[in-house]
Amino acid sequence: MTSENNKIYLYPLWLRIWHGVNALGIILLIITGIRLQYSDLRLLSMDFGTAVQMHNISGVVVTLNYFVFIIGNLVTPNKKYYRIKPKGLVKRVRKQANYYLSGLFKGEEAPFPISEKRKFNPLQKYAYIFVMYIFVPLAILTGIALLFPELIIEEVYAVSGVFLTALLHGSVGFLISVFLIIHLYVASIGKNPLDNFRSIVNGYHDVHPKEEDPKEKK
Repeated sequence: MTSENNKIYLYPLWLRIWHGVNALGIILLIITGIRLQYSDLRLLSMDFGTAVQMHNISGVVVTLNYFVFIIGNLVTPNKKYYRIKPKGLVKRVRKQANYYLSGLFKGEEAPFPISEKRKFNPLQKYAYIFVMYIFVPLAILTGIALLFPELIIEEVYAVSGVFLTALLHGSVGFLISVFLIIHLYVASIGKNPLDNFRSIVNGYHDVHPKEEDPKEKK
């Protein structure tokens, strides 16, 4: 990773491509998922059969793309941003939460600014870990099960296994949808609302004055 002219290269090409494919796939899954959930809803003039086909194709693409993320985080330096550090975790999370709830609106500086060693603030980091290593795998596994219902246990305590699988799949999908909305909002926070969106396109994060504090621990 290199830094020059007040810019930090945080998003290598593979990560930007993965992010773009994943974003498009997730959005399509949300739209088609809503159409499947509410069969009487004519969303974007999409008929039910088309929604099923698009949902399945998008699911396969997101699943294959997920392996790009996993492999990339295993073999590239990007994995360091997802390392869990239990010591002081609660204190760091509380500090960042207080900033979002109060400090941000008072014009205070971010307590955990982006640097070469820290891409995410504590709340972002653990939210991403939950989403990418728990929610997304659950969505993938339940999606595969619904695609091949013969794999699903017939009943669990007299409740249909297919129903429970669909319920879990829909619930996880809802949580991912909520995360996406929050993710877009948080991405707009900064000196310029478009800074983070430009970063994921060109790979560089613009470092503003007073933004970087080397004394802060990750």
